[in-house]
Amino acid sequence: MNETAGERVNRLVEMANDIAAYFAAESDQAIGAEGVRQHLVKFWEPGMRRKLLRYVREGGEGLVPLARNAVEQLDA
Repeated sequence: MNETAGERVNRLVEMANDIAAYFAAESDQAIGAEGVRQHLVKFWEPGMRRKLLRYVREGGEGLVPLARNAVEQLDA
C-alpha cells in the first residue's frame, strides 16, 4: 500500500515530536530547540526538512512547540 502525502507529513511530524521529547528535558528551551534543529540537519535528508518547513509555514498542526521552534530555525 502506498503512503499518501498527508501520511508522510504526519510521519515527519511524529518523528520531529519524538526528537523534541528527547530534548524537552533541557531547562533552556532555546538550547533544546537548537538540539532538535541540529539533529534534523545532521540526520534528515534535505527534502524531509523542506517538507516539514513547508508544513510549518502552512500551519504546522500537531507539532509540539519545541519542534516547531526548531523547524522554524531551519530557514534562518
